[in-house]
Amino acid sequence: MFYRTVIFDLDGTLLDTLGDLAAAGNHALTAMGLPTHETDAYRFFVGNGVPKLIERILPEANRGEASQELALSLFRRYYAEHAMERTRPYDGIAAMLQTLKESGVQLGVLSNKDDAFTQSIIAHFFPNVMDAVLGRKEGAAPKPDPASLQSMMSALGCSPQKTLYVGDSNVDVRTAHNAGVECCGAVWGFRGEPELTGAGADALAFSAADVLSVVQTGCIANS
Repeated sequence: MFYRTVIFDLDGTLLDTLGDLAAAGNHALTAMGLPTHETDAYRFFVGNGVPKLIERILPEANRGEASQELALSLFRRYYAEHAMERTRPYDGIAAMLQTLKESGVQLGVLSNKDDAFTQSIIAHFFPNVMDAVLGRKEGAAPKPDPASLQSMMSALGCSPQKTLYVGDSNVDVRTAHNAGVECCGAVWGFRGEPELTGAGADALAFSAADVLSVVQTGCIANS
């Protein structure tokens, strides 16, 4: 194996969570008497944590502190009860993770999703697979700040040179590079190839099987 540790983003990388995120966001907006958004629009709202998601979905005239706090509370309460109704792993993800684990590769998840949600969702969909799981905690800087990734690498005892970060957005690419880690872009996710290429992803994966190729060889032919 070229890499000994692989750390994954969650939303849009391991799991298609868009439907549940959109449902929670639109629930908050409806409860506040505000217009909702199409589910597909949420792929551009997510990626920087729930507080930023809330800011983005609120109309500009309703982004005061009180409105954001209310919307955040409504979102979190609804999402806590409905986070796994529409969410599903992307094709081939479970098999890819199992192959990596059986090959002795350390696996981790690092997400800007609230830590409590990240922990429960990973435990539900990928029990006993991950060596480390970390979501956004109160007071901690979100990705692309590298501190959380650096902390996870330290806990796992791995070097940046032998660590690969896999994610679907420019935030993930920047997080990896800020920590001195190479990034494989998950093209199947929320943002797509142009954003990942533009951000400078070191490799692109068009399927879960491609991630295996990158981990094994350090590169992939993106033809």
